[in-house]
Amino acid sequence: MALHPQVEALLAELAKEELPPPETMTVEQNREMILQLRELAGPPEEVVDVVDTTAPGLEGPIPVRLYVPEGERPLPVLVYFHGGGWVIGDLDSHDATCRAMANRSGCLVAAVDYRLAPEHPFPAAVDDAYAAAAWAAEKIGDFGGDASRLAVGGDSAGGNLAAVVSQLAKVRGGPSIAFQLLVYPATERHDDSPSMTENADGPVLTVAWMEWFWGHYLTGPDDALDPRVSPGLAPDLSGLPPALVVTAEYDPLRDQGARYAQRLRDAGVDAEHRNYDGMIHGFLQMAGLLDGGREVLDDAAAALRSRLI
Repeated sequence: MALHPQVEALLAELAKEELPPPETMTVEQNREMILQLRELAGPPEEVVDVVDTTAPGLEGPIPVRLYVPEGERPLPVLVYFHGGGWVIGDLDSHDATCRAMANRSGCLVAAVDYRLAPEHPFPAAVDDAYAAAAWAAEKIGDFGGDASRLAVGGDSAGGNLAAVVSQLAKVRGGPSIAFQLLVYPATERHDDSPSMTENADGPVLTVAWMEWFWGHYLTGPDDALDPRVSPGLAPDLSGLPPALVVTAEYDPLRDQGARYAQRLRDAGVDAEHRNYDGMIHGFLQMAGLLDGGREVLDDAAAALRSRLI
């Protein structure tokens, strides 16, 4: 189907800003841009409590922001990794999304401020993501969370990290993860599927911008073959947690997300794939303007409740 009319209207408004292509902008300019776009998520919802804390990491403390919704303690837990190509984004860029997810799912959401490239290239983000999940499994009870009902999730690069953490947890024997929420995840560095051609020029995420992200994140061509970069290349996906994989029709990453969901199912994992017609990459963060953004929030929250509550 065609782009959703609300998406078309949003893109028309964004075009008025006349911003240069993001792959021609500096890292700092890209980071400022994603902060400006956080208004698309709508007004931040009130939650019962917001707690800033840290998890121990290999190279120092990892900032973690806890969003505590109403509900009987202990609460189920979602460890959430923000998107932004491993280069941009932070706790503030995804604040409204995490608040909405906490309220709708009933989960204590632990948002992780993992280290970013190019200052900290691969595998820094992976190391921090795994360390934060392990910390949550051990310490989230101190904040009213239930470590026996622990999920990981994220969008785009964050979806990549959630998939990678799930794989590492299986290989390393923990932490125990009950569910993975993968929203338009990047699962393969190299991809020549139809969606990469059809949506090479966007809207929003382009192949050129993806190459810009990869160029900052990776240290060399061999990284692309590492399952911690390309979880879709892992040879064995059996034994992984149940999953919801979200994709958008007008997204270069659509087909690799769908392919990962199918590989999970082929390996015997209970994995659901939902593709949202007329939507674009990033639509979860656009719930303030897009019905589709609110729909995917509700769908993701329902999946979390069904698995964790």
